[in-house]
Amino acid sequence: MWDALVEAARRLTGAELLPDSHGVGARLVVTVQHEALRTAVGAAALSTGGELSAAAVRRLACDAEVLPVVLGSRSQVLDVGRSTRLVTSALWHALTTRDGQCTFPGCNRPPIACDAHHVRHWVDGGSTSLDNLVLLCRRHHSMVHQTPWRVRINRDDGRPEFLPPGSEARQPIRNRCLRL
Repeated sequence: MWDALVEAARRLTGAELLPDSHGVGARLVVTVQHEALRTAVGAAALSTGGELSAAAVRRLACDAEVLPVVLGSRSQVLDVGRSTRLVTSALWHALTTRDGQCTFPGCNRPPIACDAHHVRHWVDGGSTSLDNLVLLCRRHHSMVHQTPWRVRINRDDGRPEFLPPGSEARQPIRNRCLRL
């Protein structure tokens, strides 16, 4: 119950409108080495003076406005953010219409409890488009980032499917409760 309360508060903190618009995510400016951001190993300096792991920055970037000041090997500025990685209200509505709930197999969390997850991460050149996004609840979003589980969009029908860890064949599985 505590996690649910924290999640509800997090979602509504920056919302200019009620959850119908998916609210407004947090905005964070970080300075990070390109290699640390790419590999999720290392740390990023916050504009407020604190520090986050590069892995945490990658997770936050899925549903928050993270403006990275990305540095090359000689600390030269390579990039100062891309705002196109954020999901617009119209794209959020298209995503929730397609998925309807958390897309992880067996989960039925509603869109208000979900984040838009980039199938191919923005750091790796992934686009913020319907064919590169899936809805994942906070638990499954963290799990996909922290474990060998992988998600992809099926090329034939445009629906999310998951590749479980540990099997050589890695046969994809789907959430059977999703809307058609």
